[in-house]
Amino acid sequence: MRTTDELFLLLTTDDGRLEGMSQRGFGLTASLLADLVEAGRLHLGDDRDPKAHLVDSSPTGDPVLDHGVLRLVQKRPGTRLSSLVADRKLNPEPLVVVRLQGAGVVGHEPKRMLGLVPDRYPTLDPGPEAHVRSRLAGVLAGTQAPSRGDATILSVLQGLGVAHRVLKTEAAGRSSRELKKRVEEVVASTPAGDAVGRAVSALNTAIITAVVIPVVVAGGSS
Repeated sequence: MRTTDELFLLLTTDDGRLEGMSQRGFGLTASLLADLVEAGRLHLGDDRDPKAHLVDSSPTGDPVLDHGVLRLVQKRPGTRLSSLVADRKLNPEPLVVVRLQGAGVVGHEPKRMLGLVPDRYPTLDPGPEAHVRSRLAGVLAGTQAPSRGDATILSVLQGLGVAHRVLKTEAAGRSSRELKKRVEEVVASTPAGDAVGRAVSALNTAIITAVVIPVVVAGGSS
């Protein structure tokens, strides 16, 4: 299961409601970009908001990754990571849902009341999400070394501002500020010279740039 799948499960309640609906797409896109870096398809520079370059456009055999590759082919080389995170056409959510449905992990209740009640994706098999949560609890407690995927998920959740709400149990009594500090420690522990490590470190800034700054600008112009 890829990072995008695991993040979707964490952002979906057991009854199928979606956490942070207005920002979820940014998080899923960010995790897709991290998966592409790990797959060796995307290269990021060393800047705080790095420029991204597609280095291999051949099919990966993974429909979610291929979706990302096809969209990146259309983008200008050297596009900033924050701009990619904000690109709604990169959001892999529909393909992630199809994969999780096919695996019997989630179901689908179509939107109703003319869209006032949005689509829901109730949990059918709680095992995969429980495994992710157990792993993250160990990482936050310091009893388990974080994988690249773990660091990506934590960075994305923190960037979206939902880490404490989504991981309240796994935070084991930490306040929102304490959890933020612990997430920063985990992200900082990823090898700085590693491509995925650089991506993870940049994701938080990219998400904040994509999510927060447009809101501030819109608020200031109203």
